[in-house]
Amino acid sequence: MSRVGEGTYKLARPVVLMGAGTVVGPKESLGPLGKSFDRVKATDLEGAATWEKAECAFLAEAVETALRKAALDTADLDVLVGGDLLNQLISFNFAARNLGIPAIGLSSACATYAEGIGLLAILIDGGKVGKGAVVTSSHHDTAERQYRYPTELGVQRSPASQWTVTGAGAMVLSGGEAGVRITDVTFGRVIDHGLKDPNNMGAAMAPAAVDTIRRHLRGTRTTLADYDLVVTGDLGRHGLQLAGELLEQDGYRPGAKLVDCGVRIFDGVPDVDCGGSGAACSAVVFGGDLYPRLATGKLQRILFAGTGSLHSPLTFQQGETIPGIAHAVTVEGA
Repeated sequence: MSRVGEGTYKLARPVVLMGAGTVVGPKESLGPLGKSFDRVKATDLEGAATWEKAECAFLAEAVETALRKAALDTADLDVLVGGDLLNQLISFNFAARNLGIPAIGLSSACATYAEGIGLLAILIDGGKVGKGAVVTSSHHDTAERQYRYPTELGVQRSPASQWTVTGAGAMVLSGGEAGVRITDVTFGRVIDHGLKDPNNMGAAMAPAAVDTIRRHLRGTRTTLADYDLVVTGDLGRHGLQLAGELLEQDGYRPGAKLVDCGVRIFDGVPDVDCGGSGAACSAVVFGGDLYPRLATGKLQRILFAGTGSLHSPLTFQQGETIPGIAHAVTVEGA
């Protein structure tokens, strides 16, 4: 591994993606990607006593599905990397206690999946880990309870708000030459432009996404022409538009190459406002849609930039602004 730019690293050898597992709720199946997910739950609770317990179960199932598709068992993994949106990563930690895999919990909000892939790829490239998995989860109702209002209140949503994805996505990584592979990693900087509206997270995250994309392109000495797609995590429609405008101000012309997982997953689905969000958003879109297209040659190379809004209920109550972050990886097809 070599450092090629600010926060940007080129791997000495490719790190291969061996298998993905995706679990989603019923609403997520209504969009254009509905048939691409491994498991679609009939309800958001799926027999669990609470939404939090349901999210924990979805996370564990995503890991087990990814392992099965990679023809591996939990004992084959050196480490499990991941996180969620709930207090102290409860979904990740409570699932990890039953999976029995050494665990590294991460917290970059909705950017956690890309962060986990980048971190695990570097550990594998450095020979510290042989095989590992990345997993993230979120749940619309657990997020509403923690970050906004009790769902029972029926509070009217802002037109700029996003619908938290219910589900979980996992990916198994290892060293190797053949297959879909990670070649470059850029870790994000925390960017804060002073926004305070938690119902417009896309605007808060867009500057961080642009900062990371710009540094990644400079560090890897690539241009937008070198990628089939530049994929952000969950900026939503407003954030995606803003990111495109900011890139154009920097001299880039992303056009239709710039796409967003949050926009994609709920495209055409009513009552989701600006699109999807949540730690599971980019994970299930990457594992269910982008990864198979890379594996079959429909995509040759993408820049995958997970985005995260780093506020909490406490910081909002104390009048703090909303910082954003984005982590990015270059993913090349098989």
